[in-house]
This record gives sequence, structure tokens and C-alpha cells, in this order.
Amino acid sequence: MIAKASAPAKAILFGEHSVVYGEPAIAGAVNKRAYVTVKESECDKSIFKAPNINFEAELLTREKKYILRKGKPGIIRYILESVYRAHDHTPIEITLTSNVPIGSGLGSSAAVTVATLAALYRYHNIRFNKKSLAHDAHMVEQAVQGVASPLDTLVSTYGGLVYLSRNKKVERFKVNFNVPFVVGYTTKHGNTGKMVKDVRHLKEKNPKIINPVITAMGNLTNYAKQAILKRDFNKVGELMNINHGFLDVIGVNTLELSRMVYNAREAGAIGSKTTGAGGGGSIIALCPGKVDEVAEAIARDDNILKIHFTRKGVSSRVYK
Repeated sequence: MIAKASAPAKAILFGEHSVVYGEPAIAGAVNKRAYVTVKESECDKSIFKAPNINFEAELLTREKKYILRKGKPGIIRYILESVYRAHDHTPIEITLTSNVPIGSGLGSSAAVTVATLAALYRYHNIRFNKKSLAHDAHMVEQAVQGVASPLDTLVSTYGGLVYLSRNKKVERFKVNFNVPFVVGYTTKHGNTGKMVKDVRHLKEKNPKIINPVITAMGNLTNYAKQAILKRDFNKVGELMNINHGFLDVIGVNTLELSRMVYNAREAGAIGSKTTGAGGGGSIIALCPGKVDEVAEAIARDDNILKIHFTRKGVSSRVYK
């Protein structure tokens, strides 16, 4: 039996970092996905392969450890944690392919985690729904990172553009927000766990300064929600630019990220900001009518993806 699953990457429009402290956030699934296949191992060992990043490892599933065969460790901890929680430790082979750049700020770990759990549940004929899958995937990310927002795994599971309120209520936007975006990403990968911890440390050292910034980021997200509902793209862009300034204040922007942000604006983006945890990774630029110009400007120094939001979330099936 072979089980296959895929899950989309995500882009955060508003609320990265502040969402960790109970503030609202807006994020959407994008048209880049992680694909996971689970089948019985042809040997007496569990193997994980990711051919498009030239990675292979033997999995010691009971100990949550691995023996590296080739490549550089990265996403492996999420695979191990998922397997530990959803597998009976019999020998299996897991293959991952993905067009989501690892460490780019597009939720690659969430997409991989959601797809891996869904494939494992299918492989073992374990009943699940999207609510339980999103919860389980969040538990994996939290175990690996120490602190994690539920937003990434929620979006990768459900798809679409969503608003996460202060009381953790999820609302899916029904308005058609099909405006084009360009994502720029650097070769310097961000480390979500480290960046979340760094912000927490800064917040604890300077609570009277950072706490109001976190609250302001939440208020800004609520303004952005109204702008999206009105399809007021200019207002969304303006709020993206303000949000980038807040991310500067909490210390997650880098020279490379800011370079891409300002290159995008100079080329005609009406809004651009860091997306994701920062410390490396990605920026997102809102650029109706200027996609090619913005993409060309960013690509002079960095990498680009042209994206759009998608309603398609996780999908999975079994082949016998």
C-alpha cells in the first residue's frame, strides 16, 4: 500500500510574531506545495528521502534520531516528530518532494508536517479530519520549535485566506483577493524557533517598549482585515509597509530582507514587507500591474517566486 499527501505553503500578510502573543493574524495558502509518499520499506529500516534537496537518512523512529546518508539536515526534525507520533515503528520509506524553498519563510515546515501526518494517517487507516490534523501538526511544530503559532499548520491544512482572531477563532475570507504577489527570498535561511525566542527575550528585557508594539501589530491586522474585505488594495499595501517597520522594531529584519523590500517598492510595489519569522527567508510584495517589474528588481540580487493565494488545502489518498 502507498499513501500520498500534499499540503500548501503559506504566506503571512499580517501578524507574524505578534500572533504568538495572542494577537490576530492574516495568512493564506499559496500555490506551492510539499508532496509526501509513505510506503513499506524494501529493507528492514525506515528511510527518508528528499531527492530534490539531495537528502537521505535512516530513521531511528523510536528514539527520534537519524543516521545521515547524504545532504544537510534541515526539515528532518519535523519528519521524525511526525513519525514518532503517528507511526507504529515498522520499516517504512518516506519520500518528500517540494517546490517550497526550505527556510524561506513560506511555512515549508508546516507544509511538510501536515503532508507527512496526513500520509501516515492514510497509511495506517487512522481516521482524521482537518481540525484534528491542524491540531496534531501544530503539536509537532511546537515540539520541534519550542514555541509555535498555530497559523502555519492551520493554513496548510485548510487552504484559502484566513483571519485568526484574538480568541483563536478562524474566519475564512469569502472575498476574492486574487491580486498578484511576488515573493523574494534569500539564500540565508531563517530559523523560526530562534527568531521567536529572540523576540521573546527582547520583549522580556523591554516590556514597556515592545508590548505596545505587539498590540499595535494586532490592531494593524484588524485594519487590514477590513481593507481586504473592501478589496482596498492600496490600503492593504500601506499597512504592509507600516507592518514592515514594526518588524524592524522587534529585530527580525535583516539587510537582505530590507534590500528586497525597498527594491520592490522602488519597482512599483504598493506594499512590501518581511513575511514569516525573519532572520533570513522571505519578503512579500503586493504589486498589481507591476509583477514583472518587481520580480525583475528583486531577482537582480535575490530569488523570486510569483504566487497567488489558493483555496486548496491538504489532500491525501491511498493506492493499493
